[in-house]
Amino acid sequence: MPLSRPARSLPCISCTWLCLLLSLPLLAQEDESADSEAPAAAREAPSDSTETPDLPPRVSDPSIDSEELSLRLTPLSRDQLGAVAEKWFELYRDKTTELIQTQLAINAAEEAADVEKADAGRAHMLTIGAEREVMGHHFASVLDAWESKGGNADEIRVYRNYRAAVLMEQTRTADLKTVWQYFRSWLFSSEGGLRLLVKFATFIIGLIALLALARIVGHWARRGAQRSPHFSRLLENFVEFAVFWLCLAIGLLMLLALLGINVTPLFALIGGASFVAAFAMQNTLGNLASGLMIMFNRPFDEGDFVDIGGVAGTVKSVSMMSTTVITPDNQVIIVPNSNVWGNVITNTTTATRRVDMTFGIGYDDNIETAQRVLEETVRNHPKVLRSPEPVIRVAELAVSSVNFIVRPWVMGEDYWEVYWDMTRRVKEAFDANGISIPFPQQDVNVRGGQSYPPGEAAPES
Repeated sequence: MPLSRPARSLPCISCTWLCLLLSLPLLAQEDESADSEAPAAAREAPSDSTETPDLPPRVSDPSIDSEELSLRLTPLSRDQLGAVAEKWFELYRDKTTELIQTQLAINAAEEAADVEKADAGRAHMLTIGAEREVMGHHFASVLDAWESKGGNADEIRVYRNYRAAVLMEQTRTADLKTVWQYFRSWLFSSEGGLRLLVKFATFIIGLIALLALARIVGHWARRGAQRSPHFSRLLENFVEFAVFWLCLAIGLLMLLALLGINVTPLFALIGGASFVAAFAMQNTLGNLASGLMIMFNRPFDEGDFVDIGGVAGTVKSVSMMSTTVITPDNQVIIVPNSNVWGNVITNTTTATRRVDMTFGIGYDDNIETAQRVLEETVRNHPKVLRSPEPVIRVAELAVSSVNFIVRPWVMGEDYWEVYWDMTRRVKEAFDANGISIPFPQQDVNVRGGQSYPPGEAAPES
């Protein structure tokens, strides 16, 4: 039974959203930069285009393949490319007109309930669509070459808008069965869905291989840095980090270029984004610059015990943005690098350190005996270095005591052990030799001499 125009258009209108969804592969087909050749029908058909006299041959021939067209476009000037773009626009428009005529014939066949003729028309329409796909790709290549050589931006935009509008309008007005055939043809085509799948798989495999290669190169860079005595562990980490990301960035750009993706706009995007980010992340960039200063000036290294503006502890790690310190009571403190580099840094991790201690004896005790006891106690400690020699001297006649300074030298990692051991040993040695360690005291002398009975107050003066 023949279908009337309203009856046929009703399901099309209700499924417009589905048509638009299914048309995405068509748009991808038209814009894809694959090196596909023209279909056999297009290669056999004689070209009806007239070559511009001052243009090389075949630059507007529909049977030309992508690689040859790209080579022939290279020496052309801006004006020549404009003329070539006009030729390809005419070819693309004519092929679009042929597609629309075929679609009208399909609509007429459906109204006449001629299913066989409608199916034949759809098959022919797929062939014409494949030919126009190649033309659209060539047309886009010409526009890209024209744009790269300073072509008229307004004209280029008009051409590109024409292509997009034609595709969207054709998809909107096509019936659902035609759109589904387009989608199925694209999905299982070696130049469509299968090619896209191969590219996606190639990208994933290439990315995995690139990550492995970047890690290997970064590891080699770290091993090379370890051979230099001027590189700290922080700088070694930075070299490995920088080489890894540099290899990854360069490799990713090369991978995208091999897949036929134009990476030139990416550089412009990165440049513009960097300019905006520089203002939006001033504090972050300050931390980044401070991190680089720390790594190259090496005020400390991983494992060093430092005091940074009142934060004392062992340096666990230093990243580009912050320094992680573990305090003696096992607290993890993360300090921004700008605060680290902007503060006084005290690094107490050295090969040898001097332990500064003070011991007091009473004024009634013998100084010579105390001097001998201190010297023997220091000398008998197994972790006190013989060179440099320890310094033991009377340093101060304090209010309540005579103070000795005791300054032995030890290895850096033995500092606190010697400090605590010496404090205990000196106390035990003083007790064994009868030397007192006085506590703070004060003598009060009362003058006047007259006393009064309990309960009787002294007269007021």
